[in-house]
Amino acid sequence: MTTAGALAREQTAGSKSPGEPKAIDWIGYIFVAFFALPFLVFNIMPVFFGAYVAFTEWSIIGTPEWIGTENFEEAVDDEWMWVAFRNVLFYGLIIVPGVTILGLFFALFVNRGYPLSGLARTLFFAPNVVSATVIGLVWVWLLDTQYGLVNNYLGVIGIGPIPWLTSTSWALTGVSIASIWWDLGLAFVLILAALQDIPRDLTEAARIDGANAFNRLRFVILPHLRPVLSMVITLQLISTLRIFSQVYVMTNGGPAGASSSPIHYIYTVAIVRNLYGYASALAIILFVVILVVTIVQRFLIRETT
Repeated sequence: MTTAGALAREQTAGSKSPGEPKAIDWIGYIFVAFFALPFLVFNIMPVFFGAYVAFTEWSIIGTPEWIGTENFEEAVDDEWMWVAFRNVLFYGLIIVPGVTILGLFFALFVNRGYPLSGLARTLFFAPNVVSATVIGLVWVWLLDTQYGLVNNYLGVIGIGPIPWLTSTSWALTGVSIASIWWDLGLAFVLILAALQDIPRDLTEAARIDGANAFNRLRFVILPHLRPVLSMVITLQLISTLRIFSQVYVMTNGGPAGASSSPIHYIYTVAIVRNLYGYASALAIILFVVILVVTIVQRFLIRETT
């Protein structure tokens, strides 16, 4: 009896009254801080600082001088900015369909379980884990006008050398080819995962009903792939609008700006010309463009599904 009474008194003494605040578990906040603080310092704060710098004239030395919307007004009249956005439009018309269609084709091939499909799975995804710098250097060698393997094999079938990276007509295409090869792996993996989630009973039932391969693809497989295809297209649009490394390594925006991109132009304005205020304004414009394009693309795909 005495022991039970003592235990009851200890529990009563250790319990808190309803109005008393709970003790904060600081250990959890400490663990979260290891990620939250660097993210705040290196991701969030630069965004707000860049938004402020966009309304100033600043060359990284000295104090930013407030000039209002002059940087944005200058951007509207900047011919090279429009050239960069025109180029990225053509990049998108080449890269986004190329990555999506080839990713779908390769995923369908691997999903069929043909011989060597396991090796093909590795080969198709491998470029995605290689850095853009390495990809760019490899493709500079492959697309070399005189000694590149691509022109060498084209010569075998009677096609003359193509100046993939040194001509204003071909530079954009050359960079796009390398970008498709690099970005293909992620689209391939996403589509393959979605394919493997489609019940085989549906495709077998369609086959029994007499549907050929094309009709099974059109009426059974593609409807189930619409969500993942929408995600692939969205990710690829954003990636294309942000293209930089391939351009910088392969052509440095040349010749004569024929392969420049918005981020490459922002880099040139900030690092080469030392105009950080104007570069920040261009970055905000690019952010708005990416946001609008993403929203419109998602709306259009949702309307067609």
